Amino acid sequence: MTVPALPNLDRSTLRERALVALRAAITTGQYRPGDHLGEVEIASRMSVSRGTVREALRHLQQEGLVVAGARGMLRVRALSPREVRELFQVREALEGLAVAQVIASPDRGAAVSALREALQRLEKAFESPGDLAAQMEADLAFHLRLCELSENSMLVTTWRHLEGPTRVVVMSAAGEQRELTMSAAHHAPIVDAIERADTEAALAILHAHMSSAMARLQGPTTDGAEDAEDVDAAGR
Repeated sequence: MTVPALPNLDRSTLRERALVALRAAITTGQYRPGDHLGEVEIASRMSVSRGTVREALRHLQQEGLVVAGARGMLRVRALSPREVRELFQVREALEGLAVAQVIASPDRGAAVSALREALQRLEKAFESPGDLAAQMEADLAFHLRLCELSENSMLVTTWRHLEGPTRVVVMSAAGEQRELTMSAAHHAPIVDAIERADTEAALAILHAHMSSAMARLQGPTTDGAEDAEDVDAAGR
């Protein structure tokens, strides 16, 4: 495994900068799912204390990017096909609620405009081929904006807990599969249906979007034939 280069940090806002650096190393694929995250090694390369690294890793555990493995060793989280399926099922439920609440809102027109702006940012992110970090951030920003426009704070809080696992899943997938899932064209029909105030169509399109993402990003099935059958059914 190629050891990723991590920046040295000065003493100002040390804890926050260590967290940002480690999160970026994971979400950009410098650390891959399953990679071991050793406190001593990371602290040495960042020129910070083990305590600072420990706090950053603890925060990343709360975000769902890092998990404790055998003997408490911390590793970048790797989701099983079953967990990927469950992740997108929960996201669909949350975002489906957001869609319904946005359509029912008297400010639907303003919400549509905000979503169109998010689509433009997503489209712009794909103008730089290979910039996965920008593409992933724009994709997640679109879905977060949809949830925020529901004006349901609990919905937004719950959705944000799924950001970390979603990043891990995206980073684990093949490049072409990621691009197809995150493209602006893949999201625009959701906004079109919201603009028409067609709740049934919007929810059906969202379901197709999530099912497609689940199937493309899930990777090889390891949980048995049941998982493969469930993914096929979701895609139909």
